[in-house]
Amino acid sequence: MASAQDVANRIPITAALILGTLLMSIDGTIANVALPHMQGSFSASQEQTAWVLTSYIVAAAIMTPLSGWLATRVGYRRVFLLSIAGFTIASVLCGSATSLVQIVAFRFLQGLCGAALQPLVQAVMLDLYAPSQIGQVLSIWGAASFLGPIIGPVLGGWLTDNLSWRWVFYINLPVGALSFAGVWLFMSRDRSNSARPFDFLGFGSLVVFVSALQLMLDRGSTADWFASTEIRVEGVVAAIALYVFVVHILTATHPLFDRGLARDRNFMTANLFSVVAGVMTFSTLALQPPLMQGLMGYSVLAAGVVMMPRGVASLISMLIVGRLVGRVDTRLLLTTGLVLVAVSMLQMSHFDLSMSSEPFITSALVQGFGMGLIFVPMSSLGFATIAPRLRADGAIVYALTRSLGQSVGISAAEAILTNRMAAAHGDLAAQVQPGSPAAEAGLGAAMDPANIGAFAGLNGEITRQASMIGYVDVFHLGLIASLAMIPLVLLLRPPRAPSTMTEVAVD
Repeated sequence: MASAQDVANRIPITAALILGTLLMSIDGTIANVALPHMQGSFSASQEQTAWVLTSYIVAAAIMTPLSGWLATRVGYRRVFLLSIAGFTIASVLCGSATSLVQIVAFRFLQGLCGAALQPLVQAVMLDLYAPSQIGQVLSIWGAASFLGPIIGPVLGGWLTDNLSWRWVFYINLPVGALSFAGVWLFMSRDRSNSARPFDFLGFGSLVVFVSALQLMLDRGSTADWFASTEIRVEGVVAAIALYVFVVHILTATHPLFDRGLARDRNFMTANLFSVVAGVMTFSTLALQPPLMQGLMGYSVLAAGVVMMPRGVASLISMLIVGRLVGRVDTRLLLTTGLVLVAVSMLQMSHFDLSMSSEPFITSALVQGFGMGLIFVPMSSLGFATIAPRLRADGAIVYALTRSLGQSVGISAAEAILTNRMAAAHGDLAAQVQPGSPAAEAGLGAAMDPANIGAFAGLNGEITRQASMIGYVDVFHLGLIASLAMIPLVLLLRPPRAPSTMTEVAVD
């Protein structure tokens, strides 16, 4: 439970922790629009630069399970201070990186340092505020999380166009300093002094599972998947590690996570939603910058401006839904959000190379508003029925599943995109062979092997068209995934109204 000092200072503490959340939120989206420029600076492929995103997410997934144990060992305040300071220093190192290996390594360090922020911030919020205030507090915190998609793309685009992509990392320094100062000044020194034994086997097997799974997903598209010995080995290692982790968690005396969480239907269903939401959100965010800049000719700043409406819509919907939670059935809000995300994916599955920026903006508005309706109800329902003693572990598991969803989403989207682009390129090229209707329709010069320039231009256009087909196929799969989640809403139970005594005890 929160100390009396923390309850008295909960407004400045909340502001400092929300700044820390904003730091991570901005950093994720601000880096997305700069990826094509990093790709040019380091002479890397699109698949290789995707590690700038996935290395951060994998590190966060590895470190997140440790955050609860660290908080009980050294105190929440010290964990927050170390996380914010480490994240800020790692940001400066990312900005000074001179190779792809360096920036991936420093992004990994960012993930390790920042992993504890989100789950522990959520746990602290649940302790600082009464149950009747949780919906509004989570909506404000979630709105800060979604300010990243508003500020990040535009700020990142402006910094990249006018200064350098390195400034998208240097900009974290003042925000990190403010957050660090707020926690240092207002948060009490010790929130807990318990010493729960650390589960080395559970943690180790989880790390091996996450690492092997990520390597398999990232390397699969370039290594011919399970035709490759490397991919088969990584798949087997991931499966064995997952089996060891599950069995150990079910049988250990002091497991990494409390087994009581698995018995809560709402919490487990919310985690499933979290995985799918992570897949849909981050795969879309990771794919749109190269789509707009690489295929459509958008500048970095223009791409950032076009992506901005998603964050604006999410911010508005989260502020609205914060007032509706407790008054409207949260399952209805969640269903509405999923339907809106499905509609946005349907819009995106009709993108084409000749369109204006309007389809980008309208689909972003619909998707952003839908994601805002999903986030707060999902968190509220997931934590509505678990015991207070399980909140810290629950927040950590919830953040971990979301990170895994994000990581899997980016890697899977890149893999599917590469596969579909190759298949579409072959199909389109087959239509312009000598003697085909396309060749007879005026492509004769381009089909002449002696006309190298025309032939290269034709191949470039086929590649552009095939790339757009690949993007559309990925968005279509997102449509299917969002629709498939709607029936799972029936598994959720509405939260019970908190009693007056409970509110008084928390206050």
